[in-house]
Amino acid sequence: MSLRRASLWTVAVVFGAATVLYSATWMYYIRVEPTTRIGLQIRRSPDNFKMLEIAAVVPGGPAEQAGLRAGDQVVAVDRRPVRGLSDPIRASLVRKRPGDTLTLDVKRPGASAPLTFTAVLAPRQEELARPWAARVASELLGSYPVLFLVVGLVVVFLRLDDRNAWLLAILFAGFIASAPLIMLEAMIHPALRGFAVSYMVLFYAISAAIFNYFFATFPAPSPIDRKLPWLKWVFVIPGFAVSVPLAVSVLWAGDSHPLLIAAIKTRTPLTRPLVIAYVMGGFLLGLASLVANAAFGSTRTVRRKTRVIVWGTVVGFAPVLVLSVLSIYLRKDIYQFPFWMWASAVLATFLIPLSMAYAVVKHRVLEIPALVKRSARYLLVQRGFLFLMVLLGLAATFWLAQYLAARFPQGTKLAVPLGAIFGVALVVSGAKLHERVRQRIDRAFFRSAYDARQIMEDLAAKTRVAKNRTELAVLLEGHLQDALHPTRVAIYMETGKGELGLQCGHAPHEAQTVSADLPGLLELRARGQPWDVVPTDSTKDQEGFRRFWEGSFQRLDALHLLGPLSALDPECLVPISDRSGQLCGLVVLGARRSEEPYSGEDKRLLASIASQAGAALENIALAEEIAERLQAERRAAQEMEIARQVQRKLFPQKLPPLATLDYAGDCVQARIVGGDYYDFLDLGVGRVGFVLADIAGKGISAALLMANLQANLRSQYAVALDDLSGLLRSVNKLFYENTEPSHYATFFFGAYDDATRTLLYANCGHNPPLLLRCHGPCERLAATATVLGLFEDWECALGRVNIAPGDLLVVYTDGVTEAVNQNEEEFGEARLAETAMAARTRGAEPVLRSVLDQVARFTVGEQGDDLTLVVACGR
Repeated sequence: MSLRRASLWTVAVVFGAATVLYSATWMYYIRVEPTTRIGLQIRRSPDNFKMLEIAAVVPGGPAEQAGLRAGDQVVAVDRRPVRGLSDPIRASLVRKRPGDTLTLDVKRPGASAPLTFTAVLAPRQEELARPWAARVASELLGSYPVLFLVVGLVVVFLRLDDRNAWLLAILFAGFIASAPLIMLEAMIHPALRGFAVSYMVLFYAISAAIFNYFFATFPAPSPIDRKLPWLKWVFVIPGFAVSVPLAVSVLWAGDSHPLLIAAIKTRTPLTRPLVIAYVMGGFLLGLASLVANAAFGSTRTVRRKTRVIVWGTVVGFAPVLVLSVLSIYLRKDIYQFPFWMWASAVLATFLIPLSMAYAVVKHRVLEIPALVKRSARYLLVQRGFLFLMVLLGLAATFWLAQYLAARFPQGTKLAVPLGAIFGVALVVSGAKLHERVRQRIDRAFFRSAYDARQIMEDLAAKTRVAKNRTELAVLLEGHLQDALHPTRVAIYMETGKGELGLQCGHAPHEAQTVSADLPGLLELRARGQPWDVVPTDSTKDQEGFRRFWEGSFQRLDALHLLGPLSALDPECLVPISDRSGQLCGLVVLGARRSEEPYSGEDKRLLASIASQAGAALENIALAEEIAERLQAERRAAQEMEIARQVQRKLFPQKLPPLATLDYAGDCVQARIVGGDYYDFLDLGVGRVGFVLADIAGKGISAALLMANLQANLRSQYAVALDDLSGLLRSVNKLFYENTEPSHYATFFFGAYDDATRTLLYANCGHNPPLLLRCHGPCERLAATATVLGLFEDWECALGRVNIAPGDLLVVYTDGVTEAVNQNEEEFGEARLAETAMAARTRGAEPVLRSVLDQVARFTVGEQGDDLTLVVACGR
């Protein structure tokens, strides 16, 4: 054992022994009651520690018979001068027996010298029976130090190296010392008196400072302490500067006389307000730090640990704090309030050690590795509960027996057997309760008595609804904590880059992401089973820590193979593999809080959990892939819709007016966007250019080429009437240069002059438009040039026709005539002409709609190609 460790053990033993001795002393003397009475009511003056004022004399009592009167001031008891805050009269009454005498020296107003009176003590009168609740409360109050003593000492002996454990133990010592002792001083044996008073002075005087310091820094600095780190020392330094010298002086003197001298010498008008501000300020700041850490702690762990104890501390301490403020305001002692008021406030403080014990055991706020060693811990708690049940059964037996004997004297002989039967029945009926409590004890004290099947069923049910890796990791962590209680759980999952990323738990920065190709992880993946990392310990079998799997590597080599994961100090690694055996996740477990190694049963459970997690990860990966695909499709659909809207804007929005021609056009695309294009170009007053093109291909590529063609045309169309051939040569050149060699477009351009009713046109490899004469045969406007964009050297001839009133021009793409029905028959030019002629008298728009509707009725299933149509009627 190191010198530091030995020193801590020595200090802990001395502190524990002193606290136990003080607590036992107080609990003994607080229960001592005098057997005699004198019949006086004493009132102590806060300004004079050397006399006791007689407030009242009981009529007919020994004091009245001796001649004592109200207003007398007692200065000596049995020739011993009054000195201090204790009650020497009560101490004498405890030591004496009825018939003994008690001598009091008193100062009486008007008398020049002290008077001496001797009273013959009478037996103490029996008190009226108090309600059972008051008796129980009194007994609990008489055992006030027990909970603080047990929790404080257990924590400090289990965490000798932890500053917070020592602060908690000293804080609880301050609570123990706050119980009233000075009034008992005269009753305490002289050998214990100096120690008891010095212990009280030391720990009671620093209790407010330690309360503030503990909650300002536990489990991490509070928001108040982070902003004002010096504030806690404002309470600590004065507290120790005053309490330590006073405690030493009291211990040396053997009584509280040095304390009284110090009180008299420092008495000023400011002394009382300063002391009140110091004490109340320390406690209030401590509570404020506790609440602030619970609400605004620096980390989630800090907030979790603080919230576990905040309610027990606040609810437990608030009544005493409120009552103390009330006593200061009314300038009366706290014990002058009604019994139920101060007793309830004191009993509420029991919540403080109870909540702290619960937080230590259940929530591990101090990270105690084990409350006691495994066997002693388990036997003590579990067998202790069984013993308690038997004890309650016996108590119930005797209580029932006494009750029956008192209520039914004639059946006294049957009382004990009936009570025994009742007690046995009570114990037997509590068997189920004992089993349930035993399971709770097993879980609370980290035994491995878990139900693996229940854990797996619960995990399987919950992993089905896990939406992502983080949610799955949180589920795994919760089940592992409940089943195995490791000190650390870190869960890694594949990030898709040949790396494993931390999903749940805490790890240093360098261990947030690790390569899946680490030598240790490659071996772990090959074996596919949980691996124990055996800790290095020179006190253990030298061969034990040398093995690494079945190899002969030492732990240092193992940690080297694990790379950044060694910073987590792992004790067990669990691989999570997919169906193909690839590593898709990793569970890193620290040492168990029970200090037991991971057993074979634990590893089987871990392997089953890893298998379940691997299947869940595959499902999550598949769901993510589907979600990404759906998202991509949604984005594509949105983009296509935008493209459709943009392309629709490329079609003519306004029709330049013509006096001799009624015209209309439309495009019904087979897909969201397409390669057909029509346009009406304003060539001047009474002049319009009719354009219709069909780009080779479909979809996005055709739509882009169509936009390119339109841009080329619209940038130059103003010269159409003057040099239509030159315009088209320029458009062909630009189209040829800006597109791939395999891309081309069929194209029709017609320039109509309203004044001459003449259509100058060029048909560049397009379907021949139909000119349906009102009085004559149908004419087909045949090709005058080859397609656009396929040849660099390109020439174009022109054609010219007149459109008389009643004539009908139909310009179309092959999507109209090549539409097929269920018999694989094409719509054809004949049906197109027939349909157009049937509606020619109604105008261009009705003809257009009639043709498109007829094509739609003719075809079945999905539309195969874009339908684009331009119709012009002479008038």
